[in-house]
Amino acid sequence: MVNKNRMNRVAAVMAAAALASAAVPAATATAVATPRIDLKVLVVDDGGSSVEAITAELRDTGVPYTRVVLGSGSRPVINAGFLSDTVDGRPRAKYQGVVLPNENPFGEGSAEMAALAAYETAYGIRQVDAYTWAHPGVGLEYTDNGGYSGRLDGTQAAVTAAGKAGPFGYLGGQVAFEDNSALVPESFGFMGKPRTGYTSYLDAPVDSGRASLVGEYAHDGRSELVVTFGYNQYQQQFRLLARGIVDWLTQQVHLGQSRSYFAVHVDDVFAPDARWSKDLDCTPGDYACAGGEGKESTIRMTAADAVYAAQWQQAKGFTLDMLFNAGAGEEWKGENGGTDALTAQLVADRAKYRWMNHTYTHPFLGCVQDTTTVPWTCTKNTQGAVNWMSRAEISAQIRDNNNWAASKGITTDRTELVTGEHSGLKTLPQQEQDNPNLAGALADNGVKWAGSDNSREPRQRPVGAALTVPRHPMNVYYNTGTNAEMADEYNWIYTSREDGGSGVCEDSPATSTCLPDPLDPNTGYLDHIVPQEARTALRHVLANDPRPHYAHQSNLAEDRTLYPVLNRVLDDYRALYAPSAPIVNQSMKDTGVELARRTAWDKALAEGKVTAYRIGTAVTVKAPSGVLAPLTAPNGTKKQLLLGTADFGAAYAGNRSAWTGPELLQSAVTLKLPS
Repeated sequence: MVNKNRMNRVAAVMAAAALASAAVPAATATAVATPRIDLKVLVVDDGGSSVEAITAELRDTGVPYTRVVLGSGSRPVINAGFLSDTVDGRPRAKYQGVVLPNENPFGEGSAEMAALAAYETAYGIRQVDAYTWAHPGVGLEYTDNGGYSGRLDGTQAAVTAAGKAGPFGYLGGQVAFEDNSALVPESFGFMGKPRTGYTSYLDAPVDSGRASLVGEYAHDGRSELVVTFGYNQYQQQFRLLARGIVDWLTQQVHLGQSRSYFAVHVDDVFAPDARWSKDLDCTPGDYACAGGEGKESTIRMTAADAVYAAQWQQAKGFTLDMLFNAGAGEEWKGENGGTDALTAQLVADRAKYRWMNHTYTHPFLGCVQDTTTVPWTCTKNTQGAVNWMSRAEISAQIRDNNNWAASKGITTDRTELVTGEHSGLKTLPQQEQDNPNLAGALADNGVKWAGSDNSREPRQRPVGAALTVPRHPMNVYYNTGTNAEMADEYNWIYTSREDGGSGVCEDSPATSTCLPDPLDPNTGYLDHIVPQEARTALRHVLANDPRPHYAHQSNLAEDRTLYPVLNRVLDDYRALYAPSAPIVNQSMKDTGVELARRTAWDKALAEGKVTAYRIGTAVTVKAPSGVLAPLTAPNGTKKQLLLGTADFGAAYAGNRSAWTGPELLQSAVTLKLPS
């Protein structure tokens, strides 16, 4: 909650001439005015990974910040004028929080540190010490007095009662430090016993009991969040704490918002997928599989698989997105006696899933391919121009699939589309541009959101009037139906030639790492691949990343290889987080809207077109017309309407947050914080 008494204390503090000189150089006549606190964070960067991690959290959640690079000869001097001034006769704090590499990165007796300390005291501004050691200067005993220093890999830390009641209440309680490899040190830090003025928020067991890893040190009218372990922006222990660090720093009032997103697209529903050959180390039926002619085999869900999918969803409280190819299913049915129990079961259970158009027969919608060479190339006409699939053909693929769904009572959002293999979009290196007929076909069918491959195009971009929605590919292969097939193909890709693999990992060490030993084909998938893929997916969930993940219907068939990954992601998340921070499983359209809003917001921040500040319990935010602002505030916050007020935003992780804009006849967003 906002501490109103602390905010107003600036009047008394500023009465001291020395402090007024240091923190607010020209405001004695207006010292009694409640100060304006701009909603921006000051980051003092020493180039270390801990400051970089907090900066990434600010950037990725939409919190504006000013970065001062310590090693730069052209950096500004941090003094009273840099930190504060007066606007319209009112004292202004230019930053609502300060992130430092440690408690004093400027050196003993530094005038810059003195200016920061005076500023924080005068305006009630909080400071995060991104990574420091346990010592009395940060409110902790030295580690030789009941503490610990050294590797923290695998440490089982826990949120304290004060942490749960404070900034980390959204967590379930446990914070496990990653230990992904016994061969590589991953974490190092210090655990110290609290002294007077220090409140531990995260601690871990030591020989003499428990000692702190994160806590608040209140002293000399200031508050520091002290972190005594090193980390980077990708490590789980930081990702779990990142939200709370920002909330603590900003006193729960800041621009930007964060959610834990997870959606899973199942591509190729109704269609069969080609099967990997252990003997040929390729996929028969693929143009690049030499010797595969006549050895084709396919993987396709059965009615029993469909029943299991519905039961799994209910048990896990999680809905899958079924991306379907109705025409491919009809072709399969025609080739297999005219009946199809799978289609009948999925149609019967249609209300249990979200459905999305994946085109009628899953053709390649880009250039006309010449697959007689490896890699394939685009064919050209006699004038040397690329031959493209026509607008009419693409449009028919979209339209016919939607119409089939409607005839079966399946509800789809016609503004969404994922083409087979993301085709039609540029495919480097062979197809350097989108099919020029694609944008028109999308417009013909009202498509506004087109799925793309995040591994190729991580940024949203326009395709005519539509926008792409990047999707994370899951490392559960489309051409495998069993655990053993998964392990075999994985070995082929990730082992050296000497170990029987393709050697791709040797040729491209920057993009892949060779396995030290091939995986056991019987246990390798569950023991190695599943934990690794679940960890990758969970990292996306914890990073405020709304991009959906995708796998294929083949992964719900036979050994049902996708479920162990999804079970681990969902179970791990729900063990780590409190019910106040549920996973957000949203549609592709909603993700597209979210990404578009973020792009507009980032542009407005970069151009300096956002003004946001707090005066006491009133928050004002002004952004360019048409740009919604992401905003987070405490529970109990009200938004000013034309007449009266309403509860602001939606509850999430102990706060309320939303993308918001001015109400009718207003030029700015105005919030009223709880007292």
